[in-house]
Amino acid sequence: MTGGLAGIAIGVAASTILGQWVQWSVSISAWAVALSFGIAAMVGIFFGYYPARQASRVAPIDALRYE
Repeated sequence: MTGGLAGIAIGVAASTILGQWVQWSVSISAWAVALSFGIAAMVGIFFGYYPARQASRVAPIDALRYE
């Protein structure tokens, strides 16, 4: 969640600064923010859950053998 919120904050800040620099109007839609946060959450959940699930299927003796 922290990474998603940080990415949203950086994106909003960068687009605002860039918009002021080149004198464009900038609008950030709630849909885009929600979509980006959802994708960040899905990536975080997948890359946290999948390796943990794979590791839970390994017998402890087999895991310790390679240490």
